[in-house]
Amino acid sequence: QSRSSAASDVYKRQTMNHYPVWKNLLIIVVLALGVFYALPNIYGRSPVIQTSAIKSAPVNDELITKIDKQFQAGDMKDYKISLENETVITRFANVEDQLKGKEILGSLTDYKSALNLKPNVPDWLSNAGGSAMSLGLDLMGGVYFLMQVDMEEALDTKYSQLRGDAITVLSKSKIPKQSIKWKNDKLIIKFKDADLASAASEKLRTQLDEVSFKQRAVDGVEALVGTIRPFAIEEIKTKALEKNISTIRSRVNEYGVTEPIVQRQGSDRIVVQLPGVQDSSEIKETLGSVATLEYRAAHPDATVNAVVLQAEGKRAPLGYKFYTRENGQPVLLKTRTIVTGDQLIDASAGNDPQDGGAQVSVRLNNIGAKRMLDFTRDNVGNPMAVVYKERVLAERKTITDENGKETTKNIYKMQETVVSVANIQGPFSNRFRTTGLDSMKFANKLALQLRSGSLAAPVEIVREKTIGPSLGKENIDKGFKSVLIGFVLVLIFMLIYYRMFGIVANIALTFNVVLIVSALSMFGATLTLPGIAGIVLTVGMAVDANVLIFERIKEELALGNTVQGSINEGYGKALSTIADANVTTFIAAIVLFAFGTGPIKGFAVTLSIGIITSMFTAIMVSRAIVNLIYGNKTKLKSISI
Repeated sequence: QSRSSAASDVYKRQTMNHYPVWKNLLIIVVLALGVFYALPNIYGRSPVIQTSAIKSAPVNDELITKIDKQFQAGDMKDYKISLENETVITRFANVEDQLKGKEILGSLTDYKSALNLKPNVPDWLSNAGGSAMSLGLDLMGGVYFLMQVDMEEALDTKYSQLRGDAITVLSKSKIPKQSIKWKNDKLIIKFKDADLASAASEKLRTQLDEVSFKQRAVDGVEALVGTIRPFAIEEIKTKALEKNISTIRSRVNEYGVTEPIVQRQGSDRIVVQLPGVQDSSEIKETLGSVATLEYRAAHPDATVNAVVLQAEGKRAPLGYKFYTRENGQPVLLKTRTIVTGDQLIDASAGNDPQDGGAQVSVRLNNIGAKRMLDFTRDNVGNPMAVVYKERVLAERKTITDENGKETTKNIYKMQETVVSVANIQGPFSNRFRTTGLDSMKFANKLALQLRSGSLAAPVEIVREKTIGPSLGKENIDKGFKSVLIGFVLVLIFMLIYYRMFGIVANIALTFNVVLIVSALSMFGATLTLPGIAGIVLTVGMAVDANVLIFERIKEELALGNTVQGSINEGYGKALSTIADANVTTFIAAIVLFAFGTGPIKGFAVTLSIGIITSMFTAIMVSRAIVNLIYGNKTKLKSISI
């Protein structure tokens, strides 16, 4: 029995610091994958110009030849042109050549050119799924916008809709009313007597659940006073913000910006980050524009009659309204629209084949197509007008509340301009052209707005920031140096203080950084300066786990435990402490990601990934290396720690 017990003790000592084969293989596979997916990041990035079509212009070898000739004429050198996913990519040796190339390509009117930094990943690596990390605005350079959504305008639009819904409900129910209007955020509907008000209350409560109604006397008249419910207000604001984000994202995508960021900030703001964009004037004008088209029937002699009537000081005929052309000339148009911008599902700019002028080709949805077909079929030879509607800021009004607090409210007006009046040559439905536009630039802008849809509420750019490509490069260099210096100092300390075990910790720490980089590359996360700070913090946390393990091993040795037993106890007893520290930090990182925005999220992402990888490398990888060095030495008397 004693002989059997002794054999059991020997076996236990021989196996206590050994991993099974499957665990060793798992570690090798994870580290190999980490190295592979981190590899694309060592090839660096080149300044590039991405040239893409605005809509229907061809992107092919002919465009490459055209760009090449322009660069040669501009005495450009050291560039390489290629075609990738319907985009022409021109790589340059430095930022100065990139900026010069952007100026040269400004003559390509049918194409958009965006500045960017593109990874130099070899084809064999990219074909195998390898890709470099995405870089944030602070590292790549570009444009930052903080946009304020006018929620008052969104609420006013909803108020108008609710008023119309209430009128519809009362009309269908045949309940007469004296008046209906919003006053001080209250929908006041007046009736002749209490019975009518009571009957209206029953109908409106069941069919207009967004408003709560109370029956009371207003100015001595029986009335219903409606107040929009809090949940409806929140829903209005949320939908307006989401619709604006969707519209702005569509407009940004039209410019061919690589990896743009359009996200919510707070309850009424939108952050737009456009990496690689250096000229913000054109895109800024388009992002916040609230514009659309309307198609209306024109008076048979629209211009002449309008001039005569206005000269005589007379009103427009019944069913008509005065509009103004771009040259200031009045025009008589029908008050009822044929088709509005809401029925447009696609639009593209081009040249009129007859006179070469700018035009926009549009496509309607089924409802719009039917209305247009019915109208044009019955009005061949009659004129139809295209009205360009744009919501513009009229004034800023200062409002003082009952507590004396002043707030500024933007007052908007709808500016309507007739851009075209032409006779209908024949019936058409879902596809047609709008000609006679002022310029190709205006046509491109209009087509983009029609394709992306309208904004639910006006937006105002409250903050704008441009980061040049040279500053982005400087941020990359400084961020890399900060990680490198912190990493090297930790390696030196561990090597001096823990000797052989310090080498083990350094190997694990190196693999930890590699795994963080590979995870960022695999998941498509964007690396920012705060993200680099998260990596630096993770380096310290990763080595802290090894310090806990090594100190526990030294304590076990001091208590007289065997070398193998000390190693086993050191890793086993330190595990709970390491897990507690990392889990609490991971929870904090999740909270930062959930409630933070912008830089806070970037920091939280790298910190979260770093915690997971550091747990793996500090516990499993370092233990596997220690097992490899000391695991087979049963008669070991001392270790280098």
